[in-house]
Amino acid sequence: MNILVLTAHPDLSTSTANRKWFEALSDVDGIITRDLTAVGGPEMRFNPSVEQALLEQVDRVVLQFPFYWYSSPPVLKAWLDQVLLFGFAYGPDGKNLRGKELVLAISTGGPAESFQPGAFNSFTMSEFLTPFQQTALMTGMSYLPPFVLHSAMSRDQTNLNASVPALISHVTSTRLNYNAKLPDAESRQ
Repeated sequence: MNILVLTAHPDLSTSTANRKWFEALSDVDGIITRDLTAVGGPEMRFNPSVEQALLEQVDRVVLQFPFYWYSSPPVLKAWLDQVLLFGFAYGPDGKNLRGKELVLAISTGGPAESFQPGAFNSFTMSEFLTPFQQTALMTGMSYLPPFVLHSAMSRDQTNLNASVPALISHVTSTRLNYNAKLPDAESRQ
């Protein structure tokens, strides 16, 4: 299986979790990693032909990012807007992503229990991630269970270090299934 990991962090050099994940995933055979901030530059401009060619070569796409204001950083939105175009990703002739898989790898600052009805963030991670699921549906991709590391800003090195092999296992698993509940997939702290 060929995997493309698109990392969307405003400044990967200052990141704790996302930088560690990016570096580890970059060393795995069969995985292509791209730092979207480095690729798109300050203007967040992407060459659709280059990005689309990469998408066509892979079976699975992983969107890796810190959870910012209940969504992704702007560089990922810019990439989605400029690359997943009518006629390529959707529309009558937009069939290039059909049958591919989409996985999210997300770090949050808050604890898992804060992402529940009645808690600090009011909604579950699944509810917050619905737009990404709809993007997968619109493009004919299979939306697979996300990998979520909660409390990533706590600087808990034991938890952070444990998240690396868990993330690699998650994004490379051939057994991911949206209907199958992964142990602790949304409750890593």
